[in-house]
Amino acid sequence: MRTLPEILQEVERFAEAHPFPDNLPELYEPCHYMLKLGGKRLRPALTLMACEMMGGDINDALPAAWAVELFHNFSLIHDDIMDAAPLRRGQATVHTKWNQTTGILSGDVMLIYAWRFLAQHPDATVVHQLLKTFNRVATEVCEGQQLDVNFESAATVQIPDYIKMIELKTAVLLGGALEMGGICAKATPEDIHHLYEFGRLAGIAFQIQDDYLDTFGDPVKFGKQTGGDILQNKKTLLVLKTLERASEQDRNELMRWLSTSPSEYAIEKIRAVKDIFTRYHIPQLMISEQQGFQENAFRHLDAIQVNHEAKQALRGFIADLFVRQH
Repeated sequence: MRTLPEILQEVERFAEAHPFPDNLPELYEPCHYMLKLGGKRLRPALTLMACEMMGGDINDALPAAWAVELFHNFSLIHDDIMDAAPLRRGQATVHTKWNQTTGILSGDVMLIYAWRFLAQHPDATVVHQLLKTFNRVATEVCEGQQLDVNFESAATVQIPDYIKMIELKTAVLLGGALEMGGICAKATPEDIHHLYEFGRLAGIAFQIQDDYLDTFGDPVKFGKQTGGDILQNKKTLLVLKTLERASEQDRNELMRWLSTSPSEYAIEKIRAVKDIFTRYHIPQLMISEQQGFQENAFRHLDAIQVNHEAKQALRGFIADLFVRQH
């Protein structure tokens, strides 16, 4: 079994061997730029690790792995446009560096190239399965993004609806990346199911962890200043759990703070909202919620019918991500 650095080297070699065309730089340069912004290549790595774990040849899975990465970056370009975000990974977003029209077109062409790479597997039956999975996951990601947009203006959001949103927007792509690795290896339907569920549940746990860390993480370890979700008035799981448990006075106080503009009383706002969260033991509840999804994810990994040693690379990779910022 290859190590994670070896897997990532394979991804980068494939990317370098399959660049976007040199013509029409106004269309393709933003694609190159986006792919060079320092993403972790988490999703293509999962595809290759799943394929190798199930006894497949990762060379056959590399096009599908790269398709997953292209789709992920396409979605980020369009998300940044919808959010009017000026920065991505500390650098100017595509629509900021160029313009909104370029961002839309460059994102679109990345999505089309993803489909083209999916069709490169030598087995037509596998191609059919890959496209079926990819199209399902891509549709769900769009549904998750729409739910996220809807929640911005919703007066109330229920916790199950929030979990569904982060599942669709974030988690299904992790599950799909692993599922496609299993498909490339021609694994059994049962093992492919467990691979998907492992990624989906781990993805939900990751997002809950990020919600927690955005407010209570160590800024040095987290990589950015905490409190951003509070300033943006986001209805995160921390907010929803507090509204579920708090007194009427504290609910009103929380909603008053979350109706102010991002730049208004920023330091006081973060401190006050964190105090309300802490009063109702929300940090501990978030950690418990995250751990529940994490444990369920690993149960699916344990259920996959390969030997324990074959699972170690994937298990270690995901376990490291869960502790990366604590």
